[in-house]
Amino acid sequence: MATTTRFRWLWWVVAYVSLGLGLVGIVVPVLPTVPFILLAAFAAARGSEKLHARLLSDSRLGPMFLEWQEHGAISRRAKILATVMMAFCAILLFVITPKLWVPIAVTVIMATVCTWLWLRPEPDGH
Repeated sequence: MATTTRFRWLWWVVAYVSLGLGLVGIVVPVLPTVPFILLAAFAAARGSEKLHARLLSDSRLGPMFLEWQEHGAISRRAKILATVMMAFCAILLFVITPKLWVPIAVTVIMATVCTWLWLRPEPDGH
């Protein structure tokens, strides 16, 4: 994709920051992984051809990126994993947060994201 060089540096920053947050999200339960990784691929396509090519060629993440780019599809396994993790985080928030409005607000946001996620198509054959 052609991007003006004026904003290319911004896309580059967004790509690497998103990738970093996605990697942190692997070990921190309340930080989502998949949305940050998808954002990293989206931004890398506009700001870093090298990072974009590396993400697409990754044996674990590459197929997910290609399905997302070509069809806007998310695998059922990813949907289930995301749903379980969001439910776990919601329960955890209700248990540890002293102010009730915080877990309610976050749970509403996660429920919205979960609904959107399940409305996405699944890759062919899944």
